Amino acid sequence: MISITEKAEKMLRTQGAGDGKFLRVIVRTGGCAGMTYDAEIDAEKLSDEKVLESHNGIDIVSNIESIPYLLGLVIDYSDDLITAGYRFNNESNDSSCGCGASFGVAGFPELDKGVMSCGT
Repeated sequence: MISITEKAEKMLRTQGAGDGKFLRVIVRTGGCAGMTYDAEIDAEKLSDEKVLESHNGIDIVSNIESIPYLLGLVIDYSDDLITAGYRFNNESNDSSCGCGASFGVAGFPELDKGVMSCGT
């Protein structure tokens, strides 16, 4: 369902994932393409969350609503000079914005894109 590259795993461990802390990945509405991935490292699950997978001791947790949008997700990390950070790549997405900060899928309700911008 969700894959983590070696580079991303190394950075997640540096930031505290594993050893009782997990990676939370959820999908939110926003961005110019309609939806964005949101991720954080935490130690306490919320009542509507469950562990989706474990990758070399790093649990990946999400809420029920996000699960359909996480199928096929690959989490990577880039340390390039200008846009270093995590990359969320999913070939099952139908579209993404030019900067890659948001994505869209078939069947997702049309949103008023006039009030949205990348990264929101």
